[in-house]
Amino acid sequence: MARVCEICDKGPQSGNNVSHAKNTTRRVWNPNLQSVRAIVNGAKRKIRVCTRCIRSGKVVKAS
Repeated sequence: MARVCEICDKGPQSGNNVSHAKNTTRRVWNPNLQSVRAIVNGAKRKIRVCTRCIRSGKVVKAS
């Protein structure tokens, strides 16, 4: 299962850890994905979406 939001396609970002001595190692920032029951095309479905999509109202939650 990929770490990608099913609505906005937000995925992992990569960059560097930088220590005080300026040593750099690669690291990854993953999106904050939540599993949510939502209404998709008129049907209830479980989707993985980022918290920004939930907060901004792009997801219609199913009760």
